[in-house]
Amino acid sequence: MGGGGQLTEPAEEVKGRAGGVYTWQEVQSHCSRSDQWLVIDRKVYNITQWAKRHPGGIRVISHYAGEDATEAFTAFHPDLKWVQKFLKPLLIGELAATEPSQDRNKSATIIQDFHTLRAKVESEGLFRARPSFFCFHLGHILLLEALAWLIIWVWGTSWTLTLLTNAGFSSSPVVAGGLVFSGASANWWNHRHYQHHAKPNVFSKDPDVNMLHLFVIGKTQPVEYGIKKIKYMPYHHQHQYFFLVGPPLLIPIYFHIQIMRSMISRHDWVDLACSLSHYLRYLCCSVPLYGLLGSMLLISFVRILESHCFVWVTQMNHLPMNIDHEKHQDWLSMQLHATCNVKQSPFNDWFSGHLNFQIEHHLFPTMPRHNYHLVAPQVRALCDKHGIPYQVKTMWQGFADVFRSLKNSGDLWLDAYLHK
Repeated sequence: MGGGGQLTEPAEEVKGRAGGVYTWQEVQSHCSRSDQWLVIDRKVYNITQWAKRHPGGIRVISHYAGEDATEAFTAFHPDLKWVQKFLKPLLIGELAATEPSQDRNKSATIIQDFHTLRAKVESEGLFRARPSFFCFHLGHILLLEALAWLIIWVWGTSWTLTLLTNAGFSSSPVVAGGLVFSGASANWWNHRHYQHHAKPNVFSKDPDVNMLHLFVIGKTQPVEYGIKKIKYMPYHHQHQYFFLVGPPLLIPIYFHIQIMRSMISRHDWVDLACSLSHYLRYLCCSVPLYGLLGSMLLISFVRILESHCFVWVTQMNHLPMNIDHEKHQDWLSMQLHATCNVKQSPFNDWFSGHLNFQIEHHLFPTMPRHNYHLVAPQVRALCDKHGIPYQVKTMWQGFADVFRSLKNSGDLWLDAYLHK
């Protein structure tokens, strides 16, 4: 244990005490699955046992074990005072007065400037939702669905008309809300997505970059695989087979397996009942028109279509960006290195569900989406001040960059596989 007034007893004897004084080195040593400390506003908390009961899931909070979690804690919790009651029993001490407020090589200036920006945004009321926006959003989705059924009811159930109708209406704002409306588990999505926001594009922490050995991504992983002679797939062709196994199969196969496994293993019976009710409603509406086999074929087509929209909308903001192992960056730098924006337009806003403002979505995960465009100029000014790249692309450029990044990563793998 460190000096300078810190406790010198074994960790087991100080767990639960609230008067300890610790160094960053000591905090960072408690980062295993069975021993987890973190720091919030210079206070040290032992979350080892409580992490299992964390409402956002054990993984997202465990990703900050041994680190300063102040910025993430502030970003994810709208009511900080209410959450404090959960922290008090976990308090074991504070950082020594000689220790900086930020850990590792994080910039105190960037952290303070972003804190100031967040306070300004809060004072402007940009974290308050506008109910009319979400009522309109929900209403237009229901209207599109009703219109699709009306067209089928009036003009018949020919497969040509059916497929055209679903192609036109199934690609309305797709991301999180679309998944939940499509029978997915809200808890599964939240636990998965919180991790992505907490550590975007960080291997072993962001589930969105767990490619199950189907792809190698970024600049680091391809070289590591190549040097180790790992070849589960012909990665130098991944930019080609991506179109066969990525967009078409993510939601129909991978997500659905994950969702069912998650709901059953966690005994999440409410989500399971909601999911089953979605499919029951669908079958009640479609079987009289298409029969059982036709209904199964139709929903498979819709899922594949949704999967294409979901993959392209989400990956154009992340896959071409920096993907690497943990670098322990401040919140602003970490999010900007992992995300980019797509230019604003009425169509881009609608098609992406306002997630074309991916940078703002990541920096302020509890901000209503209709306010992203209002805070974007202030975020960009802060990035310019600190020399942090703020990338904005056209949607077509974003799509092309997904293809290009996969090809570049595949080439890196092949070079390392053959020559290193």
